[in-house]
Amino acid sequence: MKIDQADVGDVAGLAGLLWLDTVKEEPEGRSVEAFAAELAQWWAAHRESHLAFVARVGEPEIVGMAWVALLPRIPRPGATSRMSADIQTVFVLPEQRGQGIGSALVQAAAEHAIRLGAIRVTVHSGRRAVPVYERLGFESSRQLLQLPPD
Repeated sequence: MKIDQADVGDVAGLAGLLWLDTVKEEPEGRSVEAFAAELAQWWAAHRESHLAFVARVGEPEIVGMAWVALLPRIPRPGATSRMSADIQTVFVLPEQRGQGIGSALVQAAAEHAIRLGAIRVTVHSGRRAVPVYERLGFESSRQLLQLPPD
């Protein structure tokens, strides 16, 4: 298994994984190719704030991904370049699950964000994945709150 930071050449593979991850949510009449074009355009506008990491078991197929969103924080005296990071959209092909690929992707994304200066890395997880994130060192926090939509 090889984990790399994704680049523009990986857009079609990323789009394919995103498509599989949300296939039940996609409106009919759309194609994965059309979505790949939209993703390429979106990512071109967000490349500084959203990084993707990909896993490959055999070149060149991408079997998993994890995104990290980098969020600048308000400067404070003595700390003018603060940043937080959020792990997003972790997905591994069903036939590749249970091999540590998702964990490796999350670790790579989180470590990269910390190297870039993130003071905190968060993740919003589904219930089933919470134990995985806890094994990776993520902890629940009473200070992180969310306002649910109506």
